[in-house]
Amino acid sequence: MHRLEIYMEENKERSGLNGQEDKLDDQVLETKERQINYRREIIEMIIYFAVVIAAVLLIHQFVGQQIEVSGSSMESTLHNEDHLILEKISYEIDKPKRFDIVVFRPYNEDKDTYYIKRVIGLPKETIQIVGSDIYIDGQLLKEDYGNALIADGGIAKESIVLGEDEYFLLGDNRNNSKDSRDLSIGAVKRSAIIGRAWIRIWPFHDFGVLKHQ
Repeated sequence: MHRLEIYMEENKERSGLNGQEDKLDDQVLETKERQINYRREIIEMIIYFAVVIAAVLLIHQFVGQQIEVSGSSMESTLHNEDHLILEKISYEIDKPKRFDIVVFRPYNEDKDTYYIKRVIGLPKETIQIVGSDIYIDGQLLKEDYGNALIADGGIAKESIVLGEDEYFLLGDNRNNSKDSRDLSIGAVKRSAIIGRAWIRIWPFHDFGVLKHQ
């Protein structure tokens, strides 16, 4: 009788130990699963942010970026502190056209200075400003973007022959613009042109796509 009771007690103790071991095993498995899920979430989050950053960099490099107009050289078309979206992709597949409003680097040695002007002369053309008139290949250019008659033709008083990758750029505020008439700028290389002004986003009441042609 005593042996039977002892045997039953031993079985109970073993069952209890086995139950505790099973619980410990379950807890270990749950802990491992949580750790695996946590690591997976971290990896997914890192991949997500990497994709977002890469997309932003690609958009900035090849598609467009926000710029702010500083100064009055493009009045009355653009104004000081106008905010624009500059698009770049069209010039990856095509060339700047006459009357496009473009952003460019005026000085090779200064990568942080940008100007915004309008394309007037195209590669291989001959440009000359006589009085207040602009002549291209000897023909009077008919345009009404300038907000006043040109008072000084600068270096374009004499004929300027543009190279195969050069453009002649003017500000719409013809008498308050440092542009291709200035000896320090002159004809602008295609490689210096960053992109084309596309949309004005501020001030909001002037929001819209800019007209170039």
